[in-house]
Amino acid sequence: MAERMGDRDAQALLQEPPEGGPVTGKFGVLLVDGPSMAPTLAHGDRLLCHYGARVRAGSVVVAQHPLRQDLLVVKRAVEHREAGWWLLSDNSAVESDSRDYGPVPDELILGRVLLRYTPRPAWLAPPPWSRTALRVMPYAMARRFGDFRRA
Repeated sequence: MAERMGDRDAQALLQEPPEGGPVTGKFGVLLVDGPSMAPTLAHGDRLLCHYGARVRAGSVVVAQHPLRQDLLVVKRAVEHREAGWWLLSDNSAVESDSRDYGPVPDELILGRVLLRYTPRPAWLAPPPWSRTALRVMPYAMARRFGDFRRA
């Protein structure tokens, strides 16, 4: 599973996800390949993923593509619907997300991306209690702690 990016949509795994679906407590490293999560993530970024972690609206997640399950994608979980999670790209020009393939079933969501550790470290999964503090920080500083609100 080193290079699965036929359409350069999301990620190639440097470390395989747990076999048989998500397993709580497992961590993996991901390599970003493609522009779908710009400006939050860029091509070449390295991420730390927590497989089996609880997903909430606003989380950046890694999932199996619902139509090509050999392809892994990294998207933002927008809302949970009856059929699964509605996943969108942060880059609105890229349309390979739930606008194309609909909600992604829960069993295809492998985990939550915690942080980008290189080239510019940034926390991507701030705890809910930190949101108030992040809102009063200058935007440039808050981005480092996972607040990616639009300026």
